[in-house]
Amino acid sequence: MFEVDSRLRYFKPHTSSVEKTFADEISDSLGRKRDSRFISPKFFYDDAGSELFEKICSTPEYYPTRTEAAILEDVGGELGSILHGGSSGSSSSSSGGGSVRAPGGKGVRLVELGSGSSVKTRIILDVLFGVQEDVEYFPIDISDILAQSSEQLLADYTGLRITGIIDTYDGGLEFLQSYDRGRNLVIFLGSSYGNMSPADGTKFLQRVRSSMKPGDMFLIGLDMVKDERVLESAYNDCAGVTSRFNLNVLSRINSELGANFDLGNFEHRATYNTDKQRIEMYLESVCEQTVVISKSGLELQLDRGELIHTENSYKYGRSQAADLLASAGFCHERTWTDPDEYFALLLASVPGPDGRA
Repeated sequence: MFEVDSRLRYFKPHTSSVEKTFADEISDSLGRKRDSRFISPKFFYDDAGSELFEKICSTPEYYPTRTEAAILEDVGGELGSILHGGSSGSSSSSSGGGSVRAPGGKGVRLVELGSGSSVKTRIILDVLFGVQEDVEYFPIDISDILAQSSEQLLADYTGLRITGIIDTYDGGLEFLQSYDRGRNLVIFLGSSYGNMSPADGTKFLQRVRSSMKPGDMFLIGLDMVKDERVLESAYNDCAGVTSRFNLNVLSRINSELGANFDLGNFEHRATYNTDKQRIEMYLESVCEQTVVISKSGLELQLDRGELIHTENSYKYGRSQAADLLASAGFCHERTWTDPDEYFALLLASVPGPDGRA
Protein backbone atom coordinates (compact mmCIF):
# COMPACT_ATOMS: atom_id res chain seq x y z
CA MET A 1 0.00 0.00 0.00
CA PHE A 2 1.14 3.55 -0.77
CA GLU A 3 -0.59 6.16 1.39
CA VAL A 4 -0.38 9.77 0.21
CA ASP A 5 -2.45 11.23 3.06
CA SER A 6 -5.58 10.47 5.09
CA ARG A 7 -7.79 10.88 2.00
CA LEU A 8 -5.73 9.20 -0.71
CA ARG A 9 -3.99 5.84 -0.92
CA TYR A 10 -3.10 3.27 -3.57
CA PHE A 11 -2.90 -0.49 -3.61
CA LYS A 12 -1.14 -2.72 -6.10
CA PRO A 13 -2.44 -6.13 -4.99
CA HIS A 14 -0.59 -8.05 -7.70
CA THR A 15 2.61 -7.45 -9.57
CA SER A 16 2.48 -6.95 -13.32
CA SER A 17 4.95 -9.80 -13.87
CA VAL A 18 2.09 -12.26 -14.25
CA GLU A 19 0.84 -10.37 -17.30
CA LYS A 20 2.12 -11.06 -20.79
CA THR A 21 4.33 -8.28 -22.07
CA PHE A 22 3.22 -5.96 -24.87
CA ALA A 23 5.85 -7.56 -27.13
CA ASP A 24 4.62 -11.08 -26.31
CA GLU A 25 0.99 -10.24 -27.02
CA ILE A 26 1.75 -8.46 -30.30
CA SER A 27 3.95 -11.35 -31.40
CA ASP A 28 1.11 -13.77 -30.72
CA SER A 29 -1.73 -11.76 -32.27
CA LEU A 30 0.07 -10.51 -35.40
CA GLY A 31 2.08 -13.69 -35.91
CA ARG A 32 -1.04 -15.66 -36.81
CA LYS A 33 -2.02 -16.75 -40.29
CA ARG A 34 -3.58 -14.30 -42.75
CA ASP A 35 -7.17 -13.24 -42.05
CA SER A 36 -6.84 -14.01 -38.34
CA ARG A 37 -4.38 -11.30 -37.29
CA PHE A 38 -5.48 -8.82 -34.66
CA ILE A 39 -4.32 -6.23 -32.15
CA SER A 40 -6.10 -6.10 -28.79
CA PRO A 41 -8.06 -2.86 -28.28
CA LYS A 42 -6.53 -2.52 -24.82
CA PHE A 43 -3.38 -1.28 -26.57
CA PHE A 44 -5.17 1.74 -28.03
CA TYR A 45 -4.73 3.74 -24.84
CA ASP A 46 -1.22 5.13 -24.65
CA ASP A 47 -1.08 8.88 -23.98
CA ALA A 48 -1.74 9.79 -27.62
CA GLY A 49 -4.51 7.21 -27.94
CA SER A 50 -6.23 8.39 -24.76
CA GLU A 51 -6.13 11.98 -26.01
CA LEU A 52 -7.61 10.92 -29.37
CA PHE A 53 -10.36 8.97 -27.66
CA GLU A 54 -11.33 12.07 -25.69
CA LYS A 55 -11.64 13.87 -29.02
CA ILE A 56 -13.77 11.03 -30.45
CA CYS A 57 -16.19 11.49 -27.55
CA SER A 58 -16.71 15.11 -28.63
CA THR A 59 -17.38 14.43 -32.32
CA PRO A 60 -20.97 15.01 -33.51
CA GLU A 61 -21.28 11.42 -34.73
CA TYR A 62 -20.16 9.67 -31.54
CA TYR A 63 -23.28 9.59 -29.36
CA PRO A 64 -22.45 7.08 -26.53
CA THR A 65 -20.55 9.38 -24.13
CA ARG A 66 -22.91 12.35 -24.16
CA THR A 67 -26.01 10.13 -24.26
CA GLU A 68 -24.93 8.10 -21.25
CA ALA A 69 -24.06 11.27 -19.32
CA ALA A 70 -27.50 12.73 -20.13
CA ILE A 71 -29.21 9.57 -18.85
CA LEU A 72 -27.20 9.74 -15.62
CA GLU A 73 -28.20 13.36 -15.12
CA ASP A 74 -31.86 12.52 -15.71
CA VAL A 75 -32.04 9.55 -13.34
CA GLY A 76 -29.71 10.79 -10.59
CA GLY A 77 -32.54 11.54 -8.16
CA GLU A 78 -34.08 8.12 -8.62
CA LEU A 79 -30.73 6.38 -8.30
CA GLY A 80 -30.01 8.29 -5.09
CA SER A 81 -33.38 7.24 -3.67
CA ILE A 82 -32.73 3.58 -4.50
CA LEU A 83 -29.27 3.63 -2.95
CA HIS A 84 -30.34 5.47 0.17
CA GLY A 85 -33.37 3.23 0.66
CA GLY A 86 -31.22 0.13 0.23
CA SER A 87 -33.92 -1.45 -1.92
CA SER A 88 -35.13 -0.75 -5.42
CA GLY A 89 -38.61 -2.21 -5.34
CA SER A 90 -40.47 -2.36 -8.64
CA SER A 91 -41.54 1.22 -9.27
CA SER A 92 -39.60 3.42 -11.67
CA SER A 93 -40.49 6.68 -9.92
CA SER A 94 -38.26 8.51 -7.46
CA SER A 95 -39.22 8.52 -3.79
CA GLY A 96 -37.40 11.75 -3.05
CA GLY A 97 -34.97 10.03 -0.68
CA GLY A 98 -32.15 12.21 -1.96
CA SER A 99 -33.21 14.93 0.48
CA VAL A 100 -32.12 12.82 3.47
CA ARG A 101 -28.40 12.45 4.11
CA ALA A 102 -26.95 9.35 5.70
CA PRO A 103 -24.46 9.97 8.52
CA GLY A 104 -20.75 9.78 7.77
CA GLY A 105 -19.29 6.31 7.41
CA LYS A 106 -22.62 4.57 6.80
CA GLY A 107 -23.14 5.25 3.13
CA VAL A 108 -22.46 3.42 -0.09
CA ARG A 109 -18.92 3.05 -1.45
CA LEU A 110 -18.42 3.77 -5.16
CA VAL A 111 -16.34 1.15 -6.99
CA GLU A 112 -15.53 1.98 -10.62
CA LEU A 113 -14.13 -0.53 -13.09
CA GLY A 114 -11.78 1.64 -15.10
CA SER A 115 -10.66 5.10 -14.03
CA GLY A 116 -13.65 6.53 -15.82
CA SER A 117 -14.67 9.76 -17.49
CA SER A 118 -14.40 12.61 -15.01
CA VAL A 119 -17.79 13.91 -16.18
CA LYS A 120 -19.68 10.67 -15.53
CA THR A 121 -17.79 9.83 -12.34
CA ARG A 122 -18.69 13.27 -10.99
CA ILE A 123 -22.37 12.75 -11.78
CA ILE A 124 -22.37 9.57 -9.68
CA LEU A 125 -20.40 11.27 -6.91
CA ASP A 126 -22.93 14.11 -6.88
CA VAL A 127 -25.72 11.54 -6.53
CA LEU A 128 -23.97 9.91 -3.56
CA PHE A 129 -23.13 13.18 -1.85
CA GLY A 130 -26.81 14.05 -2.17
CA VAL A 131 -27.69 11.17 0.17
CA GLN A 132 -24.65 10.78 2.43
CA GLU A 133 -22.09 13.02 4.10
CA ASP A 134 -18.94 11.40 2.76
CA VAL A 135 -18.02 8.99 -0.01
CA GLU A 136 -15.30 6.38 -0.39
CA TYR A 137 -14.28 5.89 -4.02
CA PHE A 138 -12.42 2.81 -5.29
CA PRO A 139 -11.34 3.21 -8.93
CA ILE A 140 -9.83 0.00 -10.35
CA ASP A 141 -7.48 0.44 -13.30
CA ILE A 142 -4.31 -1.23 -14.53
CA SER A 143 -2.86 2.17 -15.44
CA ASP A 144 -1.17 4.64 -13.12
CA ILE A 145 -3.51 7.27 -14.61
CA LEU A 146 -5.41 6.95 -11.32
CA ALA A 147 -2.87 9.23 -9.68
CA GLN A 148 -3.53 11.96 -12.26
CA SER A 149 -7.32 11.87 -11.91
CA SER A 150 -7.45 11.73 -8.11
CA GLU A 151 -5.98 15.14 -7.25
CA GLN A 152 -8.71 17.25 -8.81
CA LEU A 153 -11.50 15.05 -7.44
CA LEU A 154 -10.13 15.44 -3.92
CA ALA A 155 -9.88 19.20 -4.38
CA ASP A 156 -13.50 19.42 -5.54
CA TYR A 157 -15.10 17.02 -3.02
CA THR A 158 -14.04 17.66 0.57
CA GLY A 159 -15.88 14.58 1.89
CA LEU A 160 -14.23 12.23 -0.60
CA ARG A 161 -11.69 9.50 0.19
CA ILE A 162 -10.00 7.63 -2.65
CA THR A 163 -8.42 4.19 -2.59
CA GLY A 164 -6.95 3.57 -6.04
CA ILE A 165 -6.50 -0.10 -6.91
CA ILE A 166 -3.86 -0.38 -9.63
CA ASP A 167 -4.52 -3.82 -11.04
CA THR A 168 -6.55 -5.76 -13.59
CA TYR A 169 -10.31 -5.86 -13.08
CA ASP A 170 -10.03 -9.42 -11.84
CA GLY A 171 -7.31 -8.53 -9.35
CA GLY A 172 -9.18 -5.46 -8.18
CA LEU A 173 -12.40 -7.41 -7.68
CA GLU A 174 -10.53 -10.05 -5.71
CA PHE A 175 -9.18 -7.29 -3.47
CA LEU A 176 -12.66 -5.82 -3.04
CA GLN A 177 -14.18 -9.19 -2.22
CA SER A 178 -12.05 -9.56 0.91
CA TYR A 179 -11.93 -5.88 1.90
CA ASP A 180 -14.89 -5.42 4.27
CA ARG A 181 -18.65 -5.84 4.55
CA GLY A 182 -19.59 -2.28 3.55
CA ARG A 183 -22.17 -1.66 0.81
CA ASN A 184 -20.82 -1.08 -2.68
CA LEU A 185 -22.16 0.46 -5.86
CA VAL A 186 -20.03 -1.10 -8.61
CA ILE A 187 -20.16 0.80 -11.91
CA PHE A 188 -18.93 -0.11 -15.40
CA LEU A 189 -19.82 2.82 -17.61
CA GLY A 190 -19.16 3.68 -21.24
CA SER A 191 -19.51 1.00 -23.88
CA SER A 192 -16.46 -1.01 -22.80
CA TYR A 193 -18.54 -4.11 -22.16
CA GLY A 194 -19.29 -4.19 -25.89
CA ASN A 195 -15.61 -4.81 -26.62
CA MET A 196 -15.90 -8.25 -25.03
CA SER A 197 -17.04 -11.34 -26.90
CA PRO A 198 -20.34 -12.79 -25.62
CA ALA A 199 -18.47 -15.62 -23.88
CA ASP A 200 -15.92 -13.29 -22.28
CA GLY A 201 -18.65 -10.84 -21.34
CA THR A 202 -20.61 -13.55 -19.52
CA LYS A 203 -17.50 -14.62 -17.60
CA PHE A 204 -16.78 -10.99 -16.73
CA LEU A 205 -20.29 -10.40 -15.33
CA GLN A 206 -20.11 -13.64 -13.36
CA ARG A 207 -16.78 -12.51 -11.89
CA VAL A 208 -18.24 -9.13 -10.93
CA ARG A 209 -21.23 -10.86 -9.35
CA SER A 210 -19.01 -13.28 -7.38
CA SER A 211 -17.14 -10.33 -5.83
CA MET A 212 -20.36 -8.74 -4.55
CA LYS A 213 -22.67 -9.48 -1.63
CA PRO A 214 -26.35 -8.93 -0.81
CA GLY A 215 -26.99 -5.20 -0.51
CA ASP A 216 -24.47 -4.28 -3.23
CA MET A 217 -25.64 -2.87 -6.55
CA PHE A 218 -24.21 -2.88 -10.07
CA LEU A 219 -24.66 -0.20 -12.75
CA ILE A 220 -23.56 -0.94 -16.33
CA GLY A 221 -23.74 1.01 -19.58
CA LEU A 222 -24.65 -0.79 -22.82
CA ASP A 223 -24.88 0.50 -26.38
CA MET A 224 -28.16 -0.45 -28.06
CA VAL A 225 -28.96 -1.92 -31.47
CA LYS A 226 -30.03 0.86 -33.84
CA ASP A 227 -29.95 1.98 -37.48
CA GLU A 228 -26.64 0.80 -38.93
CA ARG A 229 -26.11 4.20 -40.57
CA VAL A 230 -26.00 5.79 -37.11
CA LEU A 231 -23.62 3.09 -35.87
CA GLU A 232 -21.22 3.23 -38.80
CA SER A 233 -21.18 7.01 -38.74
CA ALA A 234 -20.18 6.96 -35.05
CA TYR A 235 -17.05 4.95 -35.93
CA ASN A 236 -16.27 6.81 -39.17
CA ASP A 237 -16.50 10.45 -38.12
CA CYS A 238 -16.10 13.10 -40.80
CA ALA A 239 -13.11 14.69 -39.07
CA GLY A 240 -11.20 11.39 -39.20
CA VAL A 241 -10.48 11.29 -35.47
CA THR A 242 -11.44 7.61 -35.16
CA SER A 243 -9.18 6.81 -38.11
CA ARG A 244 -6.23 8.50 -36.38
CA PHE A 245 -7.12 6.68 -33.14
CA ASN A 246 -7.09 3.31 -34.91
CA LEU A 247 -3.83 4.01 -36.74
CA ASN A 248 -2.19 5.30 -33.56
CA VAL A 249 -1.83 1.73 -32.26
CA LEU A 250 0.68 1.14 -35.08
CA SER A 251 2.58 4.25 -33.97
CA ARG A 252 2.70 2.82 -30.48
CA ILE A 253 4.09 -0.49 -31.77
CA ASN A 254 6.71 1.44 -33.76
CA SER A 255 7.72 3.49 -30.73
CA GLU A 256 7.69 0.81 -28.04
CA LEU A 257 8.58 -2.34 -29.97
CA GLY A 258 10.94 -1.03 -32.64
CA ALA A 259 8.61 -1.71 -35.57
CA ASN A 260 8.60 0.01 -38.96
CA PHE A 261 4.89 0.29 -39.78
CA ASP A 262 4.30 2.96 -42.43
CA LEU A 263 0.95 4.45 -41.41
CA GLY A 264 0.44 5.67 -44.97
CA ASN A 265 0.16 2.04 -46.03
CA PHE A 266 -2.97 1.44 -43.91
CA GLU A 267 -6.54 2.68 -43.87
CA HIS A 268 -9.16 2.63 -41.13
CA ARG A 269 -12.22 0.43 -41.72
CA ALA A 270 -15.32 0.20 -39.51
CA THR A 271 -18.47 -1.68 -40.55
CA TYR A 272 -21.55 -3.01 -38.79
CA ASN A 273 -22.05 -6.79 -38.84
CA THR A 274 -25.83 -7.16 -38.63
CA ASP A 275 -25.80 -10.90 -37.91
CA LYS A 276 -23.42 -10.53 -34.96
CA GLN A 277 -24.80 -7.15 -33.82
CA ARG A 278 -21.39 -5.56 -33.63
CA ILE A 279 -19.22 -2.86 -35.13
CA GLU A 280 -15.99 -4.39 -36.45
CA MET A 281 -12.95 -2.17 -36.71
CA TYR A 282 -9.91 -3.00 -38.85
CA LEU A 283 -6.69 -1.63 -40.26
CA GLU A 284 -6.49 -2.47 -43.97
CA SER A 285 -3.18 -2.88 -45.74
CA VAL A 286 -3.40 -0.89 -48.99
CA CYS A 287 -0.37 -2.57 -50.58
CA GLU A 288 1.84 -5.62 -50.31
CA GLN A 289 4.35 -4.89 -47.59
CA THR A 290 6.79 -6.32 -45.07
CA VAL A 291 6.89 -5.03 -41.51
CA VAL A 292 9.57 -5.91 -38.98
CA ILE A 293 8.81 -5.72 -35.23
CA SER A 294 12.24 -6.05 -33.71
CA LYS A 295 11.35 -6.53 -30.02
CA SER A 296 8.86 -9.24 -30.92
CA GLY A 297 11.25 -10.91 -33.34
CA LEU A 298 8.50 -10.84 -35.95
CA GLU A 299 8.66 -10.23 -39.71
CA LEU A 300 5.14 -9.65 -40.99
CA GLN A 301 4.15 -10.16 -44.63
CA LEU A 302 0.92 -8.36 -45.51
CA ASP A 303 -1.07 -8.59 -48.73
CA ARG A 304 -2.93 -5.72 -50.34
CA GLY A 305 -6.44 -5.63 -48.84
CA GLU A 306 -5.47 -7.73 -45.83
CA LEU A 307 -7.23 -6.74 -42.64
CA ILE A 308 -5.86 -6.52 -39.10
CA HIS A 309 -8.75 -6.68 -36.65
CA THR A 310 -8.51 -4.09 -33.85
CA GLU A 311 -11.89 -3.94 -32.13
CA ASN A 312 -15.43 -5.27 -31.86
CA SER A 313 -18.21 -3.24 -30.27
CA TYR A 314 -21.31 -5.33 -29.60
CA LYS A 315 -24.77 -3.74 -29.47
CA TYR A 316 -27.70 -5.05 -27.46
CA GLY A 317 -31.48 -5.11 -27.54
CA ARG A 318 -33.37 -4.23 -24.35
CA SER A 319 -34.36 -7.83 -23.52
CA GLN A 320 -30.86 -9.11 -24.35
CA ALA A 321 -29.38 -6.61 -21.90
CA ALA A 322 -31.62 -7.74 -19.05
CA ASP A 323 -30.91 -11.40 -19.84
CA LEU A 324 -27.16 -10.77 -19.55
CA LEU A 325 -27.56 -9.70 -15.94
CA ALA A 326 -29.95 -12.51 -15.04
CA SER A 327 -27.61 -15.13 -16.52
CA ALA A 328 -24.81 -13.85 -14.27
CA GLY A 329 -26.95 -14.17 -11.13
CA PHE A 330 -28.04 -10.55 -10.71
CA CYS A 331 -31.56 -9.29 -10.05
CA HIS A 332 -32.30 -6.78 -12.81
CA GLU A 333 -33.87 -3.68 -11.24
CA ARG A 334 -33.97 -0.88 -13.79
CA THR A 335 -33.27 -0.10 -17.41
CA TRP A 336 -32.90 3.59 -18.18
CA THR A 337 -32.51 4.83 -21.76
CA ASP A 338 -32.53 8.06 -23.70
CA PRO A 339 -35.69 8.91 -25.72
CA ASP A 340 -34.21 7.41 -28.90
CA GLU A 341 -33.04 4.26 -27.07
CA TYR A 342 -29.52 4.71 -28.39
CA PHE A 343 -27.92 3.80 -25.05
CA ALA A 344 -29.01 2.09 -21.84
CA LEU A 345 -28.01 2.06 -18.20
CA LEU A 346 -28.97 -1.07 -16.30
CA LEU A 347 -29.11 -1.27 -12.53
CA ALA A 348 -28.93 -4.66 -10.84
CA SER A 349 -28.85 -5.94 -7.27
CA VAL A 350 -27.40 -9.00 -5.59
CA PRO A 351 -30.03 -11.41 -4.25
CA GLY A 352 -29.92 -12.55 -0.66
CA PRO A 353 -29.91 -16.19 0.54
CA ASP A 354 -33.63 -16.41 -0.19
CA GLY A 355 -33.05 -15.44 -3.83
CA ARG A 356 -34.66 -12.03 -3.46
CA ALA A 357 -33.04 -8.59 -3.70
